[in-house]
Amino acid sequence: MPLLDRLSYQLYSSRNFPPLERQLAALAAIGYRRVEPYGALLGQLGELKAGLTRHGMSAPSLHVGLDRLRADLDGVVALVRSLGARLVVAPYLQAAERPTEPSGWRTLGSELAGIRGRLAHHGLDLAWHNHDFELMPHAGGAIPLDLLLESDPGLLWEADIGWIARAGADPLPLLERYDKRVGAVHLKDLARPGGGADEGGWADVGHGRIDWPGLLPALERCAAAVFVVEHDEPKDFERSARRSFETVAGW
Repeated sequence: MPLLDRLSYQLYSSRNFPPLERQLAALAAIGYRRVEPYGALLGQLGELKAGLTRHGMSAPSLHVGLDRLRADLDGVVALVRSLGARLVVAPYLQAAERPTEPSGWRTLGSELAGIRGRLAHHGLDLAWHNHDFELMPHAGGAIPLDLLLESDPGLLWEADIGWIARAGADPLPLLERYDKRVGAVHLKDLARPGGGADEGGWADVGHGRIDWPGLLPALERCAAAVFVVEHDEPKDFERSARRSFETVAGW
């Protein structure tokens, strides 16, 4: 299936441009048919569901904070099912929560295995979304991302290409190593040297320095059901969403 047919948009990218209705209308006009909600939008569930229905869109995946998964998993299941989503993504660890030793990451992996098992009982999958810190090796060379995925063979990975590159790692061998474990991919680009200072160092997909043509075969081979356009700090979310969409349409 072409990547464009699995394309989604992370609504975090347009968080600074309310209202939600305007965002969804603009994205639908560009051609997006899927979005990935983030945690804060789960407090606007009625508005989100109505907007998706109005614009003929769906949310196959969504981000749910680890604190919420820990505190109210039954509530998360009900919420996810009401949206018609299948993939639940744990998106982030605050700095104070990040393990400082490999054993801590293994412990977290075991906890995620328990959460994943309960979600699987309801036909849902769980993925971990990386930033840069999961790619930073501990003393001895252990990589947190590897430790998490090794702790539970059923845990999926939402591979954020931009954060992998920002960590100084090469996305290609990681995509190849975990091709069957990639449940989703964040298509995120890094600004070219000297650019993007007013947008957090990020770029629209295909307008930065990531070698997308070199990654495309691995992206097409991986098991991802959804490819999610994201830009953390666009000055103009419609421009960013449109140019990223056009890039993927040209692949």
